[in-house]
Amino acid sequence: MSEKRNVYLDYSATTPTKPEVVETMIPYFTEKFGNPSAIYTIGANAKDAIDDARAKIAELINADPREIIFTSGGTESDNWAIIGTARKLQKKGKHIITTKIEHHAVLHSCAELEKEGFDVTYLNVDHDGIVDLDELKAAIRPDTILITVMMVNNEMGAVQPIAEIGKIAKEHNIVFHSDTVQALGNVPIDVKELGVDMISMSSHKIYGPKGIGAIYIRRGYNLPEYIYGGAQENKKRAGTENVPGIVGFGKAAELARINFDAHVKHVSELRDHFVKRVLAEIPHTYYNGSREHRHPGNANITFEYVEGESILLYLDAKGISTSSGSACSSKSLQPSHVLTAMGIPVVLIHGSIRFTFGDPTTMEDVDYAVDSLKEIIARLREITSMNVDLS
Repeated sequence: MSEKRNVYLDYSATTPTKPEVVETMIPYFTEKFGNPSAIYTIGANAKDAIDDARAKIAELINADPREIIFTSGGTESDNWAIIGTARKLQKKGKHIITTKIEHHAVLHSCAELEKEGFDVTYLNVDHDGIVDLDELKAAIRPDTILITVMMVNNEMGAVQPIAEIGKIAKEHNIVFHSDTVQALGNVPIDVKELGVDMISMSSHKIYGPKGIGAIYIRRGYNLPEYIYGGAQENKKRAGTENVPGIVGFGKAAELARINFDAHVKHVSELRDHFVKRVLAEIPHTYYNGSREHRHPGNANITFEYVEGESILLYLDAKGISTSSGSACSSKSLQPSHVLTAMGIPVVLIHGSIRFTFGDPTTMEDVDYAVDSLKEIIARLREITSMNVDLS
């Protein structure tokens, strides 16, 4: 075994801010600190920087810059899209369709709406984590006002048939929102081809700063104002703009667009090498989720007969950082709602780990992680074997 090294394999939780992004942001903390609402030059320059970032993000998803509104992140964007739409259209109907594997920002927004008398249908997924379109069609009712389905799952990386869902929503005149936080920069997003009315995005998943995100709102769809107190963001979201964060998000989006093909090739090669070695060299392991319709850098692996928390602690001791699922619920003792919805038994869910790879990851990092896993799993199973027959 080689000596301990620091290996980060949790890129779906967050990414390091790229040096080029930080360099672009720094002036807006210092000499370019103006308030973009001010009419004097230093304020106008800040506003120009925001408009430039808005254009870069729009270009990444083939949108009009006027359709991009900045938020504090994916969670706020999800809340605004879902709760704002529901309250706007409640006189038309109070039925919402989503899935059982959404991010908690979506699920908890729906739960709050249920307290207000809305009815929410939670669609099942198959063993690969993919929604059944026939089940979706069957769930539509005359009072259905919103469909919200994430594009890429944050735990096991399944890519949903968003374009097909968009067509279904349009045929029934239903507003369609998609959480694309994990998709941005990892799978192609063309809002026109997808047929979405709104999507949620977050900067820190694409090597940008934390605390800044955006919502795409299709021109012609009037999502109500969500935060009051000013005329910022086309009078949709009050509050002085986070100029350094917005500038950083814009630069990260630009880099994501330019480097898209190289990024996908790199992380998919790392992922495939990792999975091949793990399944071949560590017995009683399972690769969760779709092989074909999947985030290029995601590998969700079940290690039978061991607890995921123990694996994470041993990995951390070897300098390897990863997680058991969503970073937003990593401290919960409840089994993953995503893997549960896929029909995976609870005893296996507790031994499931999410490994996600990024631009800085090397093949040497991957091999070190696999070698460490082989040692850790063998050690933990040796302890377990006193009580369980592993034959």
